[in-house]
Amino acid sequence: MIDPRTRLQGLWLPLITPFRDGALDEASLRNLIRHYAAKPIDGLVLGATSGEGLALSWEERARLVHVVRDELAVLARPLPICLGVGGVATADLIEALARTASWPIDFYLISSPPYVRPSQRGLLAHFTALADHAAHPIVLYNIPYRAAVGLDNLTLLQLAGHPGIAGLKDCCANRMQTRDLIARRSPGFRILTGEDAQSFDALQAGADGAILLSAHLETETFGAILQHVRAGRHDAAAACWAEVEDLTRLLFTEPSPAPAKYWLARTGVIASAEVRLPMVEVGAELAARLDCEIERRRATSMQSRVA
Repeated sequence: MIDPRTRLQGLWLPLITPFRDGALDEASLRNLIRHYAAKPIDGLVLGATSGEGLALSWEERARLVHVVRDELAVLARPLPICLGVGGVATADLIEALARTASWPIDFYLISSPPYVRPSQRGLLAHFTALADHAAHPIVLYNIPYRAAVGLDNLTLLQLAGHPGIAGLKDCCANRMQTRDLIARRSPGFRILTGEDAQSFDALQAGADGAILLSAHLETETFGAILQHVRAGRHDAAAACWAEVEDLTRLLFTEPSPAPAKYWLARTGVIASAEVRLPMVEVGAELAARLDCEIERRRATSMQSRVA
C-alpha cells in the first residue's frame, strides 16, 4: 500500500468555494476543476480558510467534495483531496470526523482550536485524540494569528510521531521557527508552506511543497518555482518568484479570499465574486488595483506570445 504521506508534496491549491445568489455555484465549481486540472497542481484543499469552510453547511461540504471528486474522475485526474475541518471542542471535532469518514477524501486539514487558547499540553492531547479517531490522515494547520495560539516545534515534533498525522500546513509566519522545524523533523513528516508571501523562503529551506491561495493565479509560475527549487536551479526559481511576489501581497490587501474571487470572476473562471458574511466583496479601491494588475499581466502575456 502506498503511504499517503508521499502525496503531501508539490503545489496544492486551497480551492475557493464559488457562490451565486447565496447558494453553492456548482457550474462554477465544475469549471474551476476543469480549469485547474490542466495546470501543474498536486492536490486540492476544500472547505478550509480560502474555501470559506466555516460558512458552509454540512450538506454543502458534502456536495462540494462529491462534485469535485466526480469532476476529477471524469477528467481522469485523480488528485488527492484534503478537507478542512474546524471547531473548538475536541468532542465536536471527533463527531465531524465520524460524519465525514466515508467521504471520498484523502486527508483532513485541522487548525488549533480558536479563541480558547489551550496550552501546548492541551494541543498535544487535542490533536492526539483527533488522530486516534480519524479515518483519514491529518494535516496539522499551524496558523497562530487566526487560532490565537500556535503549535510550538516541540509539540509538532511529538505529534509527528503519531501514525495518523501526516504533515503540516505551516502558517506560523515565523521564519526561524519554520527553518528550525524543517531541520529537525523526521523524513516522513511532510511540511507544506501556506504563508504565501514567505513561501519562497520556506521552499528554499526545504519545505516539501506549498498550499497557496495565490496559486489560483499564475499557477504555472508557482509550479515552476517548485520545480526549479527541487532541481537546484536557484536563479531560475528566483526569477519566477520575482514575477509573483507582489501578487502574494496584493491578494491579501483585504481579507482573503475576496480579492482572489474578484480576480477569478473578472477573468471568467467563476460567475460571481460573491462571498458570505461576515466576509464582504472587495472595495472599489482594491477592485481598481486588481483590474490594473489583470490588464498588465494580460498585456505581458500577449507580448510574450508574440515574441
